[in-house]
Amino acid sequence: MRLALFCLLAASIVGAQTAQSNGPTTDAAKIADALRAGPRFITENATILDWPTTKGGEYRVLRKGTSEWTCLPAFPGYSHDEPGCFDVAFMQWIKQSLAGQEPHIDTVGIAYMYVGAWVPNKSGDAKTPQGEDFHVGPHIMIVSPHEHQKELQSFSHDGSNGMPYVAHLPGGTDLYLVIPYHQSNEH
Repeated sequence: MRLALFCLLAASIVGAQTAQSNGPTTDAAKIADALRAGPRFITENATILDWPTTKGGEYRVLRKGTSEWTCLPAFPGYSHDEPGCFDVAFMQWIKQSLAGQEPHIDTVGIAYMYVGAWVPNKSGDAKTPQGEDFHVGPHIMIVSPHEHQKELQSFSHDGSNGMPYVAHLPGGTDLYLVIPYHQSNEH
């Protein structure tokens, strides 16, 4: 949410497109950042894309891959570094959602965010200062076709307690499941 990428990755896609970037700025730095997003067996052959500069714009290829996976660096202008790696279905869902279209995918999509994501501290986590965002930690995300959205609605919508939760992209209603697999405060 936010995240994912995108949740996460795109919490501020419209406004951030004109904002100054807090993340990597050179192509080499963007590639290195994107490679941090998932396991090596995904990242080593993934295509690395850069975010579009306008809503609904083209994703620029930073490195052509040989697999069906796509990785993106941190979203420009976003206050936290949240790179992600996405399979074909999840990437299609993100592109359609962020372009303002109703997302349409035919199968479950999977994404990795090894660096984690930041969400509002709704649960009052004692280790997170009041008013600051909670770091979810490394996680996997799953998105499903629209006709299966009802199955996700019963999950918690609070990502600040370390448990699996659902979120949606800004302006969207389709949910994706976020499954943390490592506590953010564990080293």
